[in-house]
Amino acid sequence: MIPQHFFVTGTDTGVGKTVVSLLLMRALFASGKHPFYFKPVQTGCHTVLDADSDALFVHRHCPDLAGCDPVHSVGLLYPAPKAPLFAARDAGTVVDTTLLFSTLQELAAARECIVFEGAGGALVPVTPTVTMADLIPVAGARAIVAARSGLGTINHTLLTLEALTRRNVDIAGVVMVQTQQAETPWAMVEENIEAVEQQSGIPVLCTVPVLEDFAHDGNAAVQALRERLQL
Repeated sequence: MIPQHFFVTGTDTGVGKTVVSLLLMRALFASGKHPFYFKPVQTGCHTVLDADSDALFVHRHCPDLAGCDPVHSVGLLYPAPKAPLFAARDAGTVVDTTLLFSTLQELAAARECIVFEGAGGALVPVTPTVTMADLIPVAGARAIVAARSGLGTINHTLLTLEALTRRNVDIAGVVMVQTQQAETPWAMVEENIEAVEQQSGIPVLCTVPVLEDFAHDGNAAVQALRERLQL
């Protein structure tokens, strides 16, 4: 079977990458696949089991991962809530990109489906010369860009898509996420989708509403991901 790997990146930090990763995992499981979630670099945590751990969130809210250990779903981990370059510096070290790249390549070769989740936005520095976007082709993955649904997202999303395109990253599409703090009227969301699709030629795969139950809500988004990504 041909591997299907996706790398969820974002227009910024806090835009909903982890929620999108979770919904994508649910979509892959619903399609009869056996996906693996992997966070290449986690910052802002002392351990994988900390409250802010993205891997812990995904494992807790994806019913098909019940009983699986999130420890295996994180590569490098640094306590400071910063870009990997600076989080590693604060820890008195540097990101070993040789090790990181080989880990991504080995995982991609060994697994049928992987949902990789980046740290921060697409151009967040991992080292002085490597950005998060540079990890995507190394992982043999297609990028899914998580973006806010509301005001300002057109510019942020188009800039991110342009940057990824210039780096020859294969982009599967965009997912727009509503935020509980400032839920956007649907008419504006539609306009944002129209602008992004018309100017970039890249599809907005779905929108994600504010979710109360992460394990069971968002079924429309899960179904849209299955259909639009042909899972």
